[in-house]
Amino acid sequence: MSATDQISKHFEDSIAIKQRASAELAPTIAVAADLMTSTLRAGGKILSCGNGGSAGDAQHFSCELLNRFEMERPGLPAIALVADSLTLTAIANDYTFEEIFSKQVTALGNPTDCLLVISTSGNSQNIIAAIAAAHARDMKVIALTGRDGGAIGRALDADDVEIRVPDERTARIQEVHLLVIHCLCDVIDQMLFGKN
Repeated sequence: MSATDQISKHFEDSIAIKQRASAELAPTIAVAADLMTSTLRAGGKILSCGNGGSAGDAQHFSCELLNRFEMERPGLPAIALVADSLTLTAIANDYTFEEIFSKQVTALGNPTDCLLVISTSGNSQNIIAAIAAAHARDMKVIALTGRDGGAIGRALDADDVEIRVPDERTARIQEVHLLVIHCLCDVIDQMLFGKN
């Protein structure tokens, strides 16, 4: 297979999973956007976390809320728990890597807040600990996962929302996660400030 064919195959695979995800996930994404909008209307904030590429997605989501997505509007309260390297390394050094997000959720989270967790595998122990900390603070959780949802899917409460990408490949799951993040940002903006 030539490099051009290989590249074209990536595009074709990405388009196919996005079409499948659109059909399967649009109603769930709408529920998540409604939960986030309700959080913001109630004066709460959205905390977000993930590892590796998912950490980048968590920070991307937070920055779109704090600054703006596609419309001019006031900034919205969001904190990416992955962004403070001093806090992350202090917690990992003094306690364990598993607690890098849960300790922040315990310190910063309130019952009016919401936690967005992102994991392609669904098995990240520090994300599972963050979910437990959020539940202990009476916070709702929105999880972006893939594959079979892993342990994260099983750690969620009935009031939480799981947006599970129906694919096995990490790259395809991450591509859909980014699209989901953009959908959430757009729907939040429309619900709070726009007209459809």
